[in-house]
Amino acid sequence: MMRLDSQEADAPLFGDDDDDAPTATRQKKSEIKHPLAAFFHLFFRTSAILVYLLCEILSSSFIVCMVTIILLLSCDFWTVKNVSGRLMVGLRWWNQVDEDGQSHWVFESRPATSRKVPTNSESQIFWLGLVVCPVLWVIFVFSTLFSFKFKWLAVVIMGVALQWANLYGYARCKVGGKTNLRSMATNYLGSQFFKQAMAKQGP
Repeated sequence: MMRLDSQEADAPLFGDDDDDAPTATRQKKSEIKHPLAAFFHLFFRTSAILVYLLCEILSSSFIVCMVTIILLLSCDFWTVKNVSGRLMVGLRWWNQVDEDGQSHWVFESRPATSRKVPTNSESQIFWLGLVVCPVLWVIFVFSTLFSFKFKWLAVVIMGVALQWANLYGYARCKVGGKTNLRSMATNYLGSQFFKQAMAKQGP
């Protein structure tokens, strides 16, 4: 039996509060403190997309291109899930099995009181790469169907599955594990509609 569980960290996430100096709070918001993590956050996913788009130019072998794309997607999934999300925005999600054999999904975010505050630049890079690339893979699914290139269907579906899994996991971490994402979207659209209506009634 699988049960969806979520939690926010009460203890310091990844031990950051124990060994971080107070000067970390004075880091510039535009500074990229983890350039290597930021690089690989974008490298694997953009490389997979480029190989898919240029596969006919790069190699005449479908098998070579397919294996390369799958390897890049797998490396991207592991990197984003285990490294870049933790370092760049202080979020992580995973699955654990308790002593009763029940599976729990855990969505965790670094406490607001943490000294390790994500910079604006790193946050923008993280979320931009996390959102844009899955949308592109969805477009590839439709283009594959409309162009009747069904041999690529398994590859693009894998791209959608792996990248949307990370997007969903980090979205749950960001808004809080117990928050309903549909309710959040509805509330956001309602607030935007209200603002537009008030603006039109203004002088």
